[in-house]
Amino acid sequence: MSRRKFAKTQLATSLSLILGVSISAPVFAQEQNDAETEVIEVTGIRGSLQEAASIKRYSAGIVDAISAEDIGKFPDTNLAESLQRITGVSISRTNGEGSEVTVRGFAGGNNMITLNGRTMPAAITYGAGSGADGTTRGGNTRSFDFQNLASEAVRAVEVYKTGKANIATGGIGATINIITAKPLDNEGFVATAGVKAVHDTTNRTGDDVTPEASAILSYANDDATWGISVAAIHQERDSGYTGATVNDWNIDYWDDIADPDRLWNTTDANYVNAPEQGQLYARPNDIRYAFSNTQRVRDNVQLNLQFAPTDNFTASVDYTFAENEIVEQRGEITNWVQTGSNTQVVEFDNSTVKTPIYMRETYAGGVDEGFEQQWREQTNTLDSFGVNFKYLVNNDLTLTFDAHDSEMHSRGTGPRGSGEIAVGLGAPTVVEREWFYDTDLPTYKNVYDDSIRGANNNGMVDAGDVGSSIARIRNASQRSNITQFKLDGEYLLDNGRFDFGIEAREMESRSFQTAGNNIALGNWGVANPGEFGDLIQPFDLPGEFEDHSVMPGGYGFIADARELYTAAEGLYPGIPSRVEDALSFDDTIQEDTLAAYAQISLDGEVGDMYFSVLTGLRYEETDVTSTSLVGETFFRWEDNNDIVAYVDGNVPPSPASAENSYDYLLPSLDLKLEIREDLIGRFSYSKTIARAGLGSLGVSASNFGGGGGSTLLGAQPTASASNPGLLPLESSNTDVSLEWYYDPTSYVSAGFFQKDVSNFLGSRQVDQTILGIRNPTAGPRAQEAAAALRDLGISVDDTSLYAMTVLLSQPETFPNGAADYTGSPEQIQQLAETQGWDIVANESDPEYVFRTSTPDNNRAAKIYGAEFAVQHFFGETGFGVQANYTIVRGDVGFDNEADPNTSQFALIGLSDTANIVGLYEDDNWQARIALNWRDEYLAEVNKGGSNNPRYVEAFTQIDVNVSYNVNEQLSVFVEGLNITGENTRDYARNPTQLWYLTELGARYNLGARYKF
Repeated sequence: MSRRKFAKTQLATSLSLILGVSISAPVFAQEQNDAETEVIEVTGIRGSLQEAASIKRYSAGIVDAISAEDIGKFPDTNLAESLQRITGVSISRTNGEGSEVTVRGFAGGNNMITLNGRTMPAAITYGAGSGADGTTRGGNTRSFDFQNLASEAVRAVEVYKTGKANIATGGIGATINIITAKPLDNEGFVATAGVKAVHDTTNRTGDDVTPEASAILSYANDDATWGISVAAIHQERDSGYTGATVNDWNIDYWDDIADPDRLWNTTDANYVNAPEQGQLYARPNDIRYAFSNTQRVRDNVQLNLQFAPTDNFTASVDYTFAENEIVEQRGEITNWVQTGSNTQVVEFDNSTVKTPIYMRETYAGGVDEGFEQQWREQTNTLDSFGVNFKYLVNNDLTLTFDAHDSEMHSRGTGPRGSGEIAVGLGAPTVVEREWFYDTDLPTYKNVYDDSIRGANNNGMVDAGDVGSSIARIRNASQRSNITQFKLDGEYLLDNGRFDFGIEAREMESRSFQTAGNNIALGNWGVANPGEFGDLIQPFDLPGEFEDHSVMPGGYGFIADARELYTAAEGLYPGIPSRVEDALSFDDTIQEDTLAAYAQISLDGEVGDMYFSVLTGLRYEETDVTSTSLVGETFFRWEDNNDIVAYVDGNVPPSPASAENSYDYLLPSLDLKLEIREDLIGRFSYSKTIARAGLGSLGVSASNFGGGGGSTLLGAQPTASASNPGLLPLESSNTDVSLEWYYDPTSYVSAGFFQKDVSNFLGSRQVDQTILGIRNPTAGPRAQEAAAALRDLGISVDDTSLYAMTVLLSQPETFPNGAADYTGSPEQIQQLAETQGWDIVANESDPEYVFRTSTPDNNRAAKIYGAEFAVQHFFGETGFGVQANYTIVRGDVGFDNEADPNTSQFALIGLSDTANIVGLYEDDNWQARIALNWRDEYLAEVNKGGSNNPRYVEAFTQIDVNVSYNVNEQLSVFVEGLNITGENTRDYARNPTQLWYLTELGARYNLGARYKF
């Protein structure tokens, strides 16, 4: 059978050499010497898009790519923000910058990230995992954070949406390969230097203009027998945000108003538009406004040495270093919902899960308004060292050996050994409070009286009314290491290629979080207003909102948490001087994987149509060892609804371990048919796996919560437990597509995909005792207190029950003991705020029965959708357009009206996405305007004590870039990101139930690039 020869560009046929072993190039590449070639210089927007289109066109399977426009010139400063332009790829943002990617509905750790074909370790902690807002992280992640890598040294990024036998497992959504340049890719000496001035419009306290600089050089000798390349990038960014959050939404069924264990149980309150009997309704814990001021410094260094003494042998040694240092000052205004006899009015909306749109409470003795201040410092460091040897045994056989050792370490690097220092502040001056939840940003209105509870009585709320409550010093760390060895072979056949290889990979990840126990200063009642003097300054936080309206008359404050804690050491001698040694969890997961694969690529003709087949089989076995250090946990009842878990640092933690193993046989098949030379049809089938999250594989229990009140009054304690026996998710993937390449830089494509996934992680909830932890809210002391209150005719709620329990433990407080208790604000304050009177669990108390959430491989689901893309240049006018639209659907969603006591399984991350990019390029000018849209999606399930969802509202971002070539060496440019200043908002069971709102802003860059 004769084979048709195709005239391809030199660009297209050299891609597999330029980009390395990551591309499964068609087998006709070896015949290139017989084909006509056209040499194209790959620079500029058009060259970049032509290269990306060639990768898509000539690869086996479904592959998309982004290529650099020139050395040191990737399309975006952030890799994730570039990836979101690819069909089917969307991103999540942290502080307005792309962080993690979602591909076809699979987010984070369900995508495999590789660097030059090597599996990269992942580690993310932030804010010591404190949970103070939506950005804090506690480690135990497989998700690679793209914020750690600058884009200037990146040559290309490929997204493999279909599985292949020669690609390491771990990506159900996709395998994303980041490719850096190698010195022997270029001839002679090539270098570029760039500088950039960055202005982030959200900056509040840092520098309005921060610098970025990059230098990249590559040298190969005349004979191309050796080469060296070096890239160094330094970037600074100062930014901020203003936002709001609700700590939790409690969901219950509307029933007898006098039932003490319901969310509201005051019969005297006015309930407007009340729920029907048995209808679900909601109650928020609070509303919190927050500000953040952040400084980030990112440094990247890459070094690559290549040696090719003969045409048959090439050796490479490379090193990659990336470090991201983050410093954040953050503060809040918190207005808590007290309930009980304080409730005056509650007005509900008309949602199926009725939600308050207005609430009013009054406080006879006054309550505090919170102003917690936080200081966070974080360092994320990637070190990767690797070697690669490629040997052409003969004209048909090539062997490649690759090895690397890579480590990612994310940890807090703040003062006192911290990732976060938090000092709770409050002004105990609020006598009436109203909340309004009927707008995108809930707001509040307080009536203040600073003549009460030790405030300075000057008619306004100022620093003299603000004192301390509780402080915390926390840290968290994740250190992940991957050592990987691969031997790959390629044997050319007459009409194809046979690939084979073996791989050994060791991954070890240790995550820990310090206990972060409460450190009592002025305690929950804010006993000492005015104690910090001028360290606390007024700050109009409500006035910082630019896109939302708030009620007038509120107060805010700002302070440095480091300075506050230093002052507190003098005010409260004996408090800890640094982070505790006791840990809330300490998990180590080790995975040892052995794999072997074989795949064959064949091509030929059917009629007059060229076809290629790539089919393979990968076998992989993994041994998992999970080890946890378990500390001794106890609970302390510190006030009405403040039941806090502590880790006893005096008791050494005990180790617990478990082992698991599994193996998989993973087939793959890619068919490509050139219906015409410019029209390609594809069919792909593969099986892929993605391993369970590291946080689910531990041995210990964690996240102990007291339920926000006494279990005698219906509080539900909660905990989380791991499952070291979890299996990977397994997906059977089917893709079909049709692509029309009607011009070297223009194409239209349509594709359809389906993923049938088993072993999805669901959540079992088990009511169980754990580690002998006892319950101080329901033992003989609490039961005696409840009886005493009933004898006195006083309503039993968390406030009165706690006060009476303390009083019975300290009967000498009043002359006649419990008989003198009237429930006055003064009595409640005295009983709640006297040091040493907290109720600590003892042997007489029963064990807590925790509603324990445990992950389990008990779910299966189907994800399906379609992808449409067009790339078109309008002749030689210089104008072009890129556009794509992705539809993603799943067969398991979240039921917003489900029982709040039942955890749910639902597919998260599924959303439609769209991009449209307008382009212009001539000899001197380049311009790009890009619109990225992501529809609303479910981001989290079983959040908080009522198993709520977290939905992320639709988001649109517009970016622009304009550059001018002054001459062949020098270009200047200006960039604008999120130029319309779009904001983000998350909510629970309906849009009224706000989780997070963040006001973002535009970021502008002005820079120059010089090519030597």
